[in-house]
Amino acid sequence: MPSHRYLDVTQRVEVPLRDREWPGRRLTAAPLWVPVDLRDGNQALAEPMDPARKRRFFELMVAMGYTEIEVGYPSASQTDYDFVRLIAESELAPEHVTIVVFTPARRDLIERTVDSIRGIRNPVVIHLYTATAPIWRDVVLGRDRAELLELILAGGRDVLEFAGALPNVRFEFSPEVFNLTEPDYALEVCDAVTQLWDANPERPVILNLPATVEIATPNVYADQIEYMDRHLARRDGVILSVHPHNDRGTGVACAELAVLAGAQRVEGCLFGNGERTGNVDLVTLALNLHAQGVDPMIDFSELDEIRRTVEHCNRIEVHPRHPYAGDLVHTAFSGTHQDAIRKGFAEHRARAAAEGRSEREIAWRVPYLPVDPADLGRSYDAVIRVNSQSGKGGTAYLLEREFGLELPRRLQIDFARHVQRVADESGDELDAERLWSLFDAVYLGGATTPSARAVALHGFEIDETDGVRRTRIVLERDGTRTEHVAEEVGPVEALVTALAGLGIAVEVIGLHQTNLSEGTGSDALSLLEFRHPDGARWAAGRAASVVGASLAAVVLAANSIADELARV
Repeated sequence: MPSHRYLDVTQRVEVPLRDREWPGRRLTAAPLWVPVDLRDGNQALAEPMDPARKRRFFELMVAMGYTEIEVGYPSASQTDYDFVRLIAESELAPEHVTIVVFTPARRDLIERTVDSIRGIRNPVVIHLYTATAPIWRDVVLGRDRAELLELILAGGRDVLEFAGALPNVRFEFSPEVFNLTEPDYALEVCDAVTQLWDANPERPVILNLPATVEIATPNVYADQIEYMDRHLARRDGVILSVHPHNDRGTGVACAELAVLAGAQRVEGCLFGNGERTGNVDLVTLALNLHAQGVDPMIDFSELDEIRRTVEHCNRIEVHPRHPYAGDLVHTAFSGTHQDAIRKGFAEHRARAAAEGRSEREIAWRVPYLPVDPADLGRSYDAVIRVNSQSGKGGTAYLLEREFGLELPRRLQIDFARHVQRVADESGDELDAERLWSLFDAVYLGGATTPSARAVALHGFEIDETDGVRRTRIVLERDGTRTEHVAEEVGPVEALVTALAGLGIAVEVIGLHQTNLSEGTGSDALSLLEFRHPDGARWAAGRAASVVGASLAAVVLAANSIADELARV
């Protein structure tokens, strides 16, 4: 790799801060979120949004609670101009939503931008931008520092001329590629703009400082933001904003550290759409706050619907591993993870019951799940899924969730061997239905062909006469029925004694009862651990009653033992 061709960030731009304060701060409140999907995100699409998709996206963002939205670049395309006019001429935008429009520092384009917003009753921000970094000055614009400053101020004067008298309009300036601009020059330009526009608390100016192309670790950007926060003139008349991109994959971290460093406003896109590797992802940023106990001030309670709408409008799918929103982000395949999650859910339910509160109200502390999927409108259906990497915990969780089947720990271990074999052979994911089919085949005799010597339980009867409890067992083998009556013992013991009379010794190690589903009328399931010639084994019985299920399990165990002895 020819890495010698690239310069370290400190060789490209001065890092201005040494006595930084941002590392000692904490995120305690949400900044002002400003989605730029309809402008910055839209211009990065292979197929830009048509008016219908733009409108649907705008309505989504309003419904989620965004109060400032950049809606377009009206001087760049007729579609964007028409969309801004739609806002002006309709009730599309609620009165509390601020409309942002974007323009370069060119007089004719500024004039067309101002024309597009005439008649809008909402608060409006006119966003002026010019690139300020040395390479852009030299290669793209062909101006030195002084000449570029004059170009910016000329654009600022044009904005004042065309829109300064409009009472609902404020101004924003972005020194594009701020993060590669000399700190002293960025400060000089920003101070000159806020002086021209008379920034004050009653009509504040937004200074937006983009990491247009991400070139350093996030701490460097935070240093740059804190330097500006400390040294800007008219600071009480400035809303300090950031606009990180994701070229190094650290756009979210850049934004978070920038807020620690003094930023009050963050521009980005839902799910991180945007040029090249995208803008910072506003969804991840906001839900990171939510996961730290800070209200993000945006409603993500129907995250899957939000994702589907954004995918429709952008015609780009959200990755299955995308933080919070991907199809697989709340899913565990690993056995150790599944076991921890299953135990975490059980503890959560028990703690809610002990406190007499809803599971949605108590503190969330389930391992491996940073947030409760239910907060985002998701069910727990896909939290645990089983494949060849899974263990006993995931299998047990799915069977309990789907069928109400609670497996004792030793049975979990035994069944996990069978699940592992099938998963390895097929290479497939095993859903709850396949797991139940496998359980039925292994423990309920679903895959067993009865041998000619099989024992069948023809019937049983339990009564109590003259204070004596009697159990009558009727077995059938080789077409012959035998009857056994036992007194003052349980039905399982009575059956074991009857089987012994047929030469089949069943030693019961343990017996566990459960139901296959909640509610009255559900089938009982008995899980029997017994001594087999090859060691401890398990059998299960299913019936309408607990007694019937237990006896069915014993008979299945007896036939397993008899078949093994017949082969010896």
